[in-house]
Amino acid sequence: MSLDNKKVKEIAYLARLNVQDSEIEQTASELNNILSLMDKLGDIDTGDSEPMAHPLKMSQRLREDKVSEEDMSKEFQEIAPKTGKGHFLVPTVIE
Repeated sequence: MSLDNKKVKEIAYLARLNVQDSEIEQTASELNNILSLMDKLGDIDTGDSEPMAHPLKMSQRLREDKVSEEDMSKEFQEIAPKTGKGHFLVPTVIE
């Protein structure tokens, strides 16, 4: 896949990037290099590879999941202007 200057301008507009006309050629070249690399990576056969949780061969230390603070949601919701079923209601502004 190759991007021309027109496509780069479109992508920049959609991504809300301010790319000057003088930078279009270089940006197109850099994006095409990235896309070329992605094509090469897509050709690699990874069928025999096992997914990893961590890139290093080490076990993860996990902490015990326990409550460390008391639930104060009722107290906080008592002072709120409006609440629903256990949540805050945000007023809508209609202009």
